[in-house]
Formats: sequence, structure tokens, C-alpha cells
Amino acid sequence: MLSNLDLMRAFVYNSIQQQEVLLSNPSLTAQTVYKSNQVMAKTEGVIASTELTNTPSIFSINATSSHWEVMNEALADYSYILTGEIDQRGFYEYRYCQIPSGYKMHGTKSVQLWRAWWKYRKYAFQLGFSLELLIRTRNVWYPIRDLTISDGLLYIKTLGNEIAVHADDLVIWLSKTQPNNNETNNETNIDIFNTKIE
Repeated sequence: MLSNLDLMRAFVYNSIQQQEVLLSNPSLTAQTVYKSNQVMAKTEGVIASTELTNTPSIFSINATSSHWEVMNEALADYSYILTGEIDQRGFYEYRYCQIPSGYKMHGTKSVQLWRAWWKYRKYAFQLGFSLELLIRTRNVWYPIRDLTISDGLLYIKTLGNEIAVHADDLVIWLSKTQPNNNETNNETNIDIFNTKIE
């Protein structure tokens, strides 16, 4: 039987390939309805959808769904990120975003970024910044210089900016797939400051 995450990954993959989908498990059903792939939760109705005619695919995700974190993880696995505000139906829009090679995208609550930061912070303190973790702000990927917690907020310092987020806020960030123990060369395969959303 498919887990919720596996069902969502299959939904995203088939939708990107512009293929119809028909999958189900005890809590979710993915199916094609009128040139649109949809995921329905048995207790919530439609929680995700995409038109098969859009290239690249654009996903609409219900912001209040109890399955939101699973959907967000599945979309991040295929380099789709949250790109806008909640629409009048209560859905977020996700679009494809190019990421630098050698990185894995995460769309998680900020507390997960804090946990990852503790593994890599020694590189940042030794060199002033590290390319092990990048965060997306103002439509650009920036290296994280420091993270601090104060008054219930997480403060994320980048090269020229500081972002304040709550522990439950969604943040889009990248981690190196194979951490570089010799960070002095600071090379990536594409310019991290010029990635774009399609």
C-alpha cells in the first residue's frame, strides 16, 4: 500500500510528465478530472491540483490541509516551491525553481532549518559564511551566515539581509547533497544568485 508521501510523489511526477493519475490509499485519492490531476483527502476534499495543459506544471495546494507538510515535501523533491500568497480559494501556488547542482531543496518549518544549521555552523564561523546551507529570499539563493533565536523568532542572517521568522513559518532552503569538508574553494556549478522560477 502506498504511503501518503509516496502517493504525493507519484501525483507530482505524473503531473510533471502530463500523465493522468489514478492512485488511492486509505486517506488520499489521486485522480484525473477534466484535464486536471487532483489529490483528494477523504475528510477534506481537494487538497492539491494541477492542470495537465500547463508546461511547466503549476500546483495549487490547500493551505489548511492536514496533509500540507507531506505535499510540500513531495513538491520540494521535484524542485517546486511556494511562490505566492494564498488565493481566494485558500490555496498556495507552487512553481518549478531551478536549484544549483549538488543541492537538495527543502520546504520546511523554520525549526527544521535551525536543526540543520547546528550541523554546519562551524563552517560558517570559520569562514564567515558557508555554502552548505542556502536560503531563498527575494527570489535569490543566499548563503546563511548565522541563525539566532530571540523572543520566539528565528533570525536568519545572509550576505546583506536578516530575515525574522516564527518557528512554524515555512522556509525554502537548500542543503548540499554531499557536504564539502574543504569549504575554502566555495564553488558551485551554477551561479546561486541568479536562479529563476519558471
